[in-house]
Amino acid sequence: MKGQEWYQEDEVAEAYEEKRFSRGGRLIDRREKQAVLDALEPVEDRTVLEIACGTGRFTVMLAERGADIVGLDISGPMLQQGREKAKNAGVIDHLEFMRGDAGRLPFPDDHFDVVFAMRFFHLADTPAAFLTEMARVSRNQVFFDTFNAFSTRSAYNWMLPMGSRLYEDDEVSNLIDEAGLTLEESAHDFVLPYGLYRKIPDWLADPLREVDTSVMDRDVGQRFASVSYWNTSIDG
Repeated sequence: MKGQEWYQEDEVAEAYEEKRFSRGGRLIDRREKQAVLDALEPVEDRTVLEIACGTGRFTVMLAERGADIVGLDISGPMLQQGREKAKNAGVIDHLEFMRGDAGRLPFPDDHFDVVFAMRFFHLADTPAAFLTEMARVSRNQVFFDTFNAFSTRSAYNWMLPMGSRLYEDDEVSNLIDEAGLTLEESAHDFVLPYGLYRKIPDWLADPLREVDTSVMDRDVGQRFASVSYWNTSIDG
């Protein structure tokens, strides 16, 4: 798993959200949260597992909406940030954070209604194994995102400290089939790379996003999207 040791650092966990989701990065945070809600709602009283929950930005959001949710991550410092966030949001008693390995989930088969992962598969060295585990412990639904091979991210991926695993649509389709899942719907977004939004102020990010969205409305935008969201169901 790429970045496993890096995410264990206290200073990385403490600065994670400020580095990625401040300035224009707030726009990315809003879009990702909406993608999760679009795929999972209604979540009230549903049992949910978030893989690689990090600092708990999705875990806490879903707990606030009534989900019975577990957030799992391999990094203790990231989980501690999540607990602080849950405490501040008043939902610390309505969720559970657990340290664990996504490749060996400590749950029985069909344990959750929904299992999802965001910002995870670009770090996965064995994506088939992880997706199969997610499918194993879900009764109904598995949702995840990927970064795409034919996108602006490929132009600078080599510059990133850990790089990213980039996926072609056919590869994701094969992974879904091999995990015993059925693709219900997919969505593609962000021709412009995430890194660009993080480096610009809010006032510039919004009009830039309008340009990005207008490109995404065309076929060329769909082909060169940076990120894809995959909503799948359990076969049978």
